[in-house]
Parts: sequence; structure tokens; C-alpha cells
Amino acid sequence: MPEDRPPPRRAAMPPREAWFAGIESERNRRGYLRDVGEFMDHAGLREAEELRDVAPEHAEAWREALLARGLRPATVRRKLSALSSLFDELLARGAVAGNPVRGVGRPVDEEGRHAAPVLTGMQARRLLDAPPAGTLKGLRDRAILAVMLCQGLTREELCGLRVGDLVAMDGRPCLKVVGNRGRMRIAALHPETEERIGNYLGRAGHGRDLTGPLFRPVARHRAGRALDPGSVYSNVVRCHADRSGLAREVEGLCAHSLRATAAATALREGARPEAVRDWLGHAGLAATLRYYRPPASERIDPALRISYPAPEHGEPGAGVTGAPGSRHMSAGGEASAAEAPA
Repeated sequence: MPEDRPPPRRAAMPPREAWFAGIESERNRRGYLRDVGEFMDHAGLREAEELRDVAPEHAEAWREALLARGLRPATVRRKLSALSSLFDELLARGAVAGNPVRGVGRPVDEEGRHAAPVLTGMQARRLLDAPPAGTLKGLRDRAILAVMLCQGLTREELCGLRVGDLVAMDGRPCLKVVGNRGRMRIAALHPETEERIGNYLGRAGHGRDLTGPLFRPVARHRAGRALDPGSVYSNVVRCHADRSGLAREVEGLCAHSLRATAAATALREGARPEAVRDWLGHAGLAATLRYYRPPASERIDPALRISYPAPEHGEPGAGVTGAPGSRHMSAGGEASAAEAPA
């Protein structure tokens, strides 16, 4: 019989004052700690050491309790994300065996889907410029955020990119993307994306490995291993959203927000929906139009846009009521009936 082996020894649990130490904004850090404290109160946890025993069922029970209080799905998602971020941090330190929140389903909105918030132009720029440009990880993360915010790729598409997917079409730099169900598309490379990828490859040194993954873990970038989509969220999007303050400023911010921002910005700036559909790799136009947030001036009912001005004096038909029983439009757009003989 195999010998009974003792469970692996875990690193010491960091004190609460060390949690979320990487978040520069004190206000955002307090918010994260408040969300985690709320979970611990609900689960009856008094000591930080008890977090080692948390299971997905505890997070699911907290989720249901939050929804029962009438909180919005986006608020519940934000609180779960804060808890998940803590477990990612503890996992990286070796203090816990895994992240029990990672597989817990997030509540969806009334339409049955996540309503990923769209960043403003200034918020997108803050996120793009959040990673430092002086380190390999910073250069990699700057390139990743540009691919997501300027090319509209999903995390899975990004992690599937190869160095050889940087191609030229008609003399223009382009990106070859393999999307859902193996559908391949080629899109023009945004100038900022091209520059940032070039800076990253120049520092990483695998620019000639055409069959190797484009984005790799920093510690093992020469080993040829691709990034994991979960790592893109926790170590890139969430990390820099936390540090820049956007995670608390934008309720419900998630990785898909970057794709939604790219699509909404392109549509707002006049790109045809059909072109954005092909650019994102959508199978139908309905999925693309979910990202369009029309201004208030475009939400006027079509009937209220119609106006048939009456002819001015001296023009043909001015003052003529027309045939018995006919109608004409007044200057105010209202129809008036012409008098007819009894």
C-alpha cells in the first residue's frame, strides 16, 4: 500500500494589512478589503487562516445572499471579483491551494448576458498607459492591452496568437486571428498596437520564432509556452485596472470590457456595423449591435423625425385645400382635413 503522505506545507498567511498591497489607490484598496470582510462575515470566518478552508459553495452562498438583498448583478460581480483577486494573490504567495472563486458563476443581467461596461476614451488611455515601459512584463502588458483595446480580441484569441500571425496585406501590417469555431480573419494592425508589439518582441527576443506563441509568461518567455486566458485577466487586465483605480471607478469592469470598448468606439466613430461584425469575428450582426450605445439624439422614435412642410405663399398649391375630403400637412406636421361639401 502506498504510504500516507502529509499534505504539502503552505506558506504563512499574510496579515490583512498586506492584502492588496499592490493597489496604489488607497480608496480602491479599502473597497476591496471591505468586500472581502463582508464575505468573511457572511461565511463566519474570524481569522485569515480560515480562508484556506473556503470552498466554491461558500462563494456561491454569498452570491445568492447578495442577490437576495436586491443588489445589481454588476455589483455582485464586482464583489466576487474582489474576493477572487485576493485568492489569486494568496495563491501566488503559496498560502492557499487554489482559488475557490474562479469557477463560481457570475450573475447575468436581464438579457441573459453580462453587460460589460464600456470605458470612456480617457479611461481606456489610462489603462493602456498603466503598465511601466521599463520592464519586460510592462512592455508585454502594454502590448496585450493594445491588442485588446485596439484590435478587439478576446482573451482566448489573444493567447492563441503566434509570432507568424503578424503579416502584411497589400503593404499594410495586419494581424491574423483564429476566432470561435476556427474562423480565421485578418484585420489591419492599429499603429499603436504595432509599435507596442515591436517594443515587446525587441525586448523578449523571440521575434523570429514564427510558430511560437506571441505572448508568453515573463519568467519562461523563451520556453515557448503561451499565456493562459485566466492569467491575462488576473495578471494583466485586473492588475492594471486595480493599480490605475479603474476597477473601483468602473463598476463591473472585466476583461470583456476591453473588447466592448473597442467595438463601441469603432461604431461611435462611424465604422459600419457590418465591418465591425467581420472585424470582431461575429457570426451575425445582432451580436455586434449589442455594443452600440447610440447618443440620446439617435434614440428618437422614427415617427417623430418625420416632417412634411406646407407650401409657402406663392408656391403652387399654396392655399389650395385640394379635392373634397383630402388632407394636407400643416407647418407643425399635423394633418388637417379639407372642408368638403355636406
